[in-house]
Amino acid sequence: MVTSTIAPLDVPVRASPDEIVPPYVRRAMTGDAAAFRDVYAHHRRDVARLANRLLGPRGDLDDVIQEVFIQVFRSLPAFRGDSRFTTWLHRVTVNVVLMHLRAQRSRPQYAPEAPAETTPANDTASPLDNVARNERMKALYRILDSVSDKKRTVFILHDLEGVAAADISKMVGAPVLTVRTRLFYARKEVYAAMASEPALDAIARELSMGSINTECP
Repeated sequence: MVTSTIAPLDVPVRASPDEIVPPYVRRAMTGDAAAFRDVYAHHRRDVARLANRLLGPRGDLDDVIQEVFIQVFRSLPAFRGDSRFTTWLHRVTVNVVLMHLRAQRSRPQYAPEAPAETTPANDTASPLDNVARNERMKALYRILDSVSDKKRTVFILHDLEGVAAADISKMVGAPVLTVRTRLFYARKEVYAAMASEPALDAIARELSMGSINTECP
């Protein structure tokens, strides 16, 4: 009889300690300034992408990124390393973005801000296609701005970024069931509002197709 040496597919692969908390993060936790520069170098792009997606077409992305890393610098000594560093970093990013949006709404608006590009330009698309896409994304974020912060955040993380509900739970500090409930109601509000925006038909169809068989209450 031949005994198979293939490992069962359902055996979870455990991450190594260095994958959960990289060595440069451990050094930064002790106050090593050079190691903190490594944290910034390794994770700035990831933070920028997430913050940009959560903010939408606003011109203050750089300010938010700077604030995220200020908060990381202040809070890193208290990070216990009992979860992935990236999960903790994403939670800091989400909190900073939400505080920024709330502060922005509380300030008087004298003139519209110069919008930032919501998505990078597609090198294979024509300039007109890129302009049209950015206009559609601006329209989508106008709708998202009318949704509560908690539902808006979950919708963006899940339906636009593809983050699993379990991971969103860790990022927003809420039970998975709560995340799924927020997502369910966010989708109802967003898709209903999209019905009055003909330019968003393509995005609505794309998001609706991606939502089939996904986690909902």
